Formats: sequence, C-alpha cells, structure tokens
Amino acid sequence: MTYCVGMLLDAGMVFLADSRTNAGVDHISTFRKTFIFERSGERVLVLMTSGNLAVTQAMVSMLRSKLNAGEDVESLYNVPDMFAAARHVGETLREVHQRDAEGLAAFSIEFNASIILGGQIKGEAPRLFTVYAAGNFIEATPETTYFQIGESKYGKPIIDRTITRATPMDDAVKCALISMDSTIKSNLSVGLPLDLVCVRSDAFRVALHQSIDAANPYFSALRTRWGESLRHAFDELPRPDWLADL
Repeated sequence: MTYCVGMLLDAGMVFLADSRTNAGVDHISTFRKTFIFERSGERVLVLMTSGNLAVTQAMVSMLRSKLNAGEDVESLYNVPDMFAAARHVGETLREVHQRDAEGLAAFSIEFNASIILGGQIKGEAPRLFTVYAAGNFIEATPETTYFQIGESKYGKPIIDRTITRATPMDDAVKCALISMDSTIKSNLSVGLPLDLVCVRSDAFRVALHQSIDAANPYFSALRTRWGESLRHAFDELPRPDWLADL
C-alpha cells in the first residue's frame, strides 16, 4: 500500500510519500514513489504515485521517454501550464491502460493508479492536481489545502484540524510527518523511508528533497513527542458526568 500527501500553501508546496509496497506479507519491498521534473528558474513539477506498481512505473517511464524525444513531442518540460501538465500525465496513463489493461484483466488484476501532481510553471501560480486511473483529474481550489492518495484515512484528521493555505511551510512539514506517522502506526503496509519535497512559491526549483528513515533524529523525536502529547491530552479530558455510576 501507499500513503502520499501534497499540500498547497500560500508559501509553496509540501509533498510527502512513503516507499513501502507489498503483495502479501512475504513480498514487502521499498520503491520510491516521488518523481521530480525540474528546469531550474522556469518550472518544477513533483509527481507522487499510488496503486499498481507496474502501472505507475510504466507511466513514469513513458513520461521520461517523452522528455528525451525532442521539443516537437509534448512533455512535462514543454507543456505551457500546469493544467496541460495534468492532462499530459492523464493521457500517458491512458496509454498504459490501452496497452496493459486487457492483459491485467485476464489475470483478474485491477488497473489501479492514483497520482498527485503539483508544481509551478513560470507565468502562473503553483497548482495541485489529483489524477485518477481513467486519466481524468481534479484541481485544488482556494478552499482545498491538500490531496491524499493511498491509505489516507489515518492521516487525514490532523491535516483537517491544522492546515490552511496560510500555514507556514515548516508547520506544514511537521503536520505532514505527523499525518504519516499516524498512518504508519495504524497500517503495516505503509512504511519508511519517506520522501519529503518542499517547493517555495515563485522559486521554480526544489527547496528541499530529503529522505527520512528510522534513524532520522527529528522524525524519531516527533513521533515520541506526538504520542506523549496525545496521551497527555486524553488524560486531561473530563469524564462524562453520566458515567459517574460506573
């Protein structure tokens, strides 16, 4: 399984993904699910994937092939804006579907893929999209702060309670890591190492790309402090009066 979250803020964008894949308890592996496409000073795009690993790897490989096919071929390096980038990713995913879906269905394997795509191309503000298996997509609106794909339910509450467009990037990173820790705690199919990417608005380059494993001192301390804080907050809550007789 997978958990990825992308946050769109006034200050920029935060992306966080785990790297665990599993096909049963005997087949657990580590594969990166975060991919960066950057032309410094002109555009930066970050793509995170969830779903059937063979499907998403094929899609990323096709996207990379188009980068090397020359300026006459549409690619993430020459699309005019982020909407066109999301459409390009969706169309590439459809190409994989046309090639592989029938063969997968013959083996009762679902064509399953979800994508988070975010970034900024010179001439427009940062934008964030979710692309679905059918190649269609939706864009974050001013009321939308984040998108999740994969095993999203465990990490959702802390983001809903904490993040707004005005949240500083360092607080958003902290929230994303707590969201990931909550997911790792409750689901064994999500695990370390993590890929963290930060992009500042109007910088047109990656500000931070960090791999976080079990030895990372900040993440280790954050997990411990968050668990202790939750227990302390729970103990401080009043008991319901109507349970006095129990």
